[in-house]
Amino acid sequence: MIEIRRALLADAERLLEIYGHYVRDTAVTFEYEVPSVEEFRSRMTRIMKRYPYLVIVRDGVTEGYAYAGPFKDRAAYDWSCEVTIYLDHRAHKCGMGRKLYTALEGALMEMGIQNLYACIAYPETEDEFLTKNSADFHAHLGYARAGIFHKCGYKFGRWYDMIWMEKIIGDHEDAQKPIRDYPLLDKR
Repeated sequence: MIEIRRALLADAERLLEIYGHYVRDTAVTFEYEVPSVEEFRSRMTRIMKRYPYLVIVRDGVTEGYAYAGPFKDRAAYDWSCEVTIYLDHRAHKCGMGRKLYTALEGALMEMGIQNLYACIAYPETEDEFLTKNSADFHAHLGYARAGIFHKCGYKFGRWYDMIWMEKIIGDHEDAQKPIRDYPLLDKR
């Protein structure tokens, strides 16, 4: 059984366990050190003040998470956000990423968000630390490449590119309504 629900601060340890793999063993994130649980909870709290932060649970086990955050900190960017997803590295290729991103996208549409952006580490040549899977996953979900930064991330003694991919999910009006904050409910 698969359930998608709002993340709780109590989920932080499991989510950090999922994320830690990507920090230690991959170049998917350019972070070098796994953050502390306290730092991770702080990051979650900042996000959940305004944006959705969701987890996917299969048969009682949290298998991944996705969240949105500000694209840029200027008022004119309010209708745009950056999206992020991490699945347990053993849970790939089973449809959970699509389900989780679809739920996130629905929540963002309810807020009035128009544009989604994904910042993706990208190898010039695939290696044991980074493949093009994330870019392929986003393309499969309707994202298009919007830009590339060459050799901007250095990890494991190698240079990696970073690409931005975008997906337009709303109608851009001349008199755009303000976005609504995602409601912060129980944050235990």
